[in-house]
Amino acid sequence: MTVDEAYDRCTAITRAEARNFYFGFILLPRERRRGIHALYAFSRLCDDSVDGAEGAEEKAAAVRARRHDVERAYTGAVPADDPVLVALADAIRRFGIPRGPMDALVDGVEMDLHTDRYPDWPSLKRYCDRVAGAVGVLSLHVFGFRDPAAVGHAEDLGVAMQVVNIMRDVQEDAQRGRIYLPADDMAAHGVDEADVLDDRMTPGMAALMQQQAERARGYFADGHMLLPLLDLRARMCVQMLAALYEDILARIEDRGYDYTRGRVSLPGRRKAALMARSVARAVTTRRR
Repeated sequence: MTVDEAYDRCTAITRAEARNFYFGFILLPRERRRGIHALYAFSRLCDDSVDGAEGAEEKAAAVRARRHDVERAYTGAVPADDPVLVALADAIRRFGIPRGPMDALVDGVEMDLHTDRYPDWPSLKRYCDRVAGAVGVLSLHVFGFRDPAAVGHAEDLGVAMQVVNIMRDVQEDAQRGRIYLPADDMAAHGVDEADVLDDRMTPGMAALMQQQAERARGYFADGHMLLPLLDLRARMCVQMLAALYEDILARIEDRGYDYTRGRVSLPGRRKAALMARSVARAVTTRRR
């Protein structure tokens, strides 16, 4: 398998599995876009390791396999017929992607093997930092940056998007027996586990979700500080990704936070409008 063929396969995975992300990635130059597709394809592989119907032992084995994949990608010892690893290893070399955030991503995925409740925001943020903040840092190296402050802002943006994911997927996660809402926040609003697991949309649940929305917006505000630190094409991409998730958050709010009405999604026409707006905003943002 050639490197080009490997990247093409990663692009196909991204197009099929991540329509929101794929829309934003279109704005990147080809080489960077392919690097991001390789990162996404590997992160998808990590997620699939713990989200399927397999038993606990099989999932644990899959996570161990992902750790081995990381080792092979960084040593260059990848199987020639594995498109994701072939592309990932090339992207690591091409963009100088550090290993620490990659290991953190696998650490976060592994948490889903043994943790399905979080007592408070600090413990949940640790999870968000690993499964989303780390991906933000990995992506940042593909985008390119000079200011070290960009790393923290990329982490914040990743956390903001993950909080939105949590809000959007409450029902889906509950069906897997997982609750990613902080237990102390739940208790403060009079929400118990049965409310979440049984899809009871109470006034307390609405107040709890509003609290998470405010948390997400705080992290978005910090994440937006990344934009002036990027070049134009990367800035357009990041602005688009942020806009997509902020729009999902706005739609959740417009529903009165009622997650029982189904998963919020954005139609293609809306995504196109957000892309046009994001490009305009990126162009008028002065780089520092």
